[in-house]
Amino acid sequence: MQHTEQGNILDVIIIGGSYAGLSAAMALGRSLRKVLIIDDGLPCNRQTPHSHNFLTQDGRPPAEISALGKERVLAYPSITWLDDRAVKAEPSTTGFTVKTKHGDVLRAKKIILATGIQDNLPSIPGFRDCWGITVIHCPYCHGYEFRNEPTAIFAQGERALHLASLVRNLTSQVTIVTSGASGFDSTQLAKLKRNDVILVEEELRSIIHQKGKIESLELNNGEHLAVTALYAAVPFTQMSDLHKQLGCEESDQGYIKVDNFQKTNVPGVYACGDNSAMMRSVANAVYTGNLTGAMVNKELVDEQF
Repeated sequence: MQHTEQGNILDVIIIGGSYAGLSAAMALGRSLRKVLIIDDGLPCNRQTPHSHNFLTQDGRPPAEISALGKERVLAYPSITWLDDRAVKAEPSTTGFTVKTKHGDVLRAKKIILATGIQDNLPSIPGFRDCWGITVIHCPYCHGYEFRNEPTAIFAQGERALHLASLVRNLTSQVTIVTSGASGFDSTQLAKLKRNDVILVEEELRSIIHQKGKIESLELNNGEHLAVTALYAAVPFTQMSDLHKQLGCEESDQGYIKVDNFQKTNVPGVYACGDNSAMMRSVANAVYTGNLTGAMVNKELVDEQF
């Protein structure tokens, strides 16, 4: 459905309609704000079978949670939805103009970026097939389901040690695979040894699996590690470059910089969810989205009252 605003100016355009975007929209809809959500239906967790550590929704498929959220949000009459991808955003005399892939041109007083991030997965055979299923990123999101199971960590340096400390709390069978020289110093090695964490520096060649469920990790020397889960610290990029088009700053880690109220450095532009937070979970996305919606409404109120 095409949705082009000719003369009317929306209060807010939310770019990204997953958990953070929907949560922001609900807060705004309940404040009678005229809101448009633009989303292309490609959330980063679309391969994950179950979401966890989110009160009342623990264990439900992510798609079910977002579908229910969308249904509830669109019940508010001032909120509309556009199945499309925002490709350009720029300031205008009345706020901002957003252009979509399919040619819609929309205007709003404020913009919320809930665009998410893109995981840059290595080209190791089997890695992508298992991502979000048994190749996982977060002990809080997935760790309980693999408690007491033989588990590997695919990471290096401080990130590997951090994950090892969290995972060791869930299982005594922990192996770190660094795919090269670990670089750990004597103190770090002693800590790993004290906690019975095995260190493997051999390169990871492939992941042997059945429909995303790991059977073993094949190393470059031909050996196999029998594990049930693999935690992986992979690099990421922003899913969209709209924040750069608008002039929003990034942190050294690559997140959109926001203050305690989810404001970017560009007046009128907010960001929430995975694109601006290291704590990557459905619960945190919902929280930051809810806060963003309230803060945007307050800014609109302050400008009008």
